[in-house]
Amino acid sequence: MTDHEKEIEDFGKNDDFWIFGYGSLIWKPPPHYDQRVPGYIEGYVRRFWQQSEDHRGTPEAPGRVVTLIDRAHWDTLTDHHEPTERVWGAAYHIPREKVTTVRQLMDIREINGYSIQFTPFQPIPSSTPSSASPTPPIRCLVYIGLPENPQFLGPQDPGELARHILQSRGPSGENREYLFNLQDALVGLGAESGDAHVADLVRRCREIEGEGEK
Repeated sequence: MTDHEKEIEDFGKNDDFWIFGYGSLIWKPPPHYDQRVPGYIEGYVRRFWQQSEDHRGTPEAPGRVVTLIDRAHWDTLTDHHEPTERVWGAAYHIPREKVTTVRQLMDIREINGYSIQFTPFQPIPSSTPSSASPTPPIRCLVYIGLPENPQFLGPQDPGELARHILQSRGPSGENREYLFNLQDALVGLGAESGDAHVADLVRRCREIEGEGEK
């Protein structure tokens, strides 16, 4: 067993199982959680560069969903969008007695190219006067479609990506629904939780939809 495999196996044994959601987990959380905390991680870029053959597309016509790209790797790529300094999302605490069940369900949900990683998560500071001191980061498990996974696509033209999202559909519904839900969920997290990449794709999709109605 590798150190990473051991880390995965041991995670949560001390009632410290937290999972970070940066895509559909923001509005469609894991089961059995007892705490939900909005916040962000750093050192990554969120992009619609992952194919979806099982949720928002099919093996014959894959949709597009988000993954995280390590900022150091992103810096070697040519992208049409500038990165945000923070990737906003929500962290969920899973009680120790439910960890095995949730892990099994999440592994199935994220099986299409995603792998388990760990990252520090910074909760949004509470607005109460008693919380003047910084909130310490939480170590979170996160599912990431790494660049070496077969569903990773890399940089794409935003206009073509928007059109692809509009025409894609899978067992979980239309691909555009995933995009629009993500945008709404990010706006709902806080005043600074927007994502320029996501917002631009929403704008492009809405414009294309409007052209189709004329």
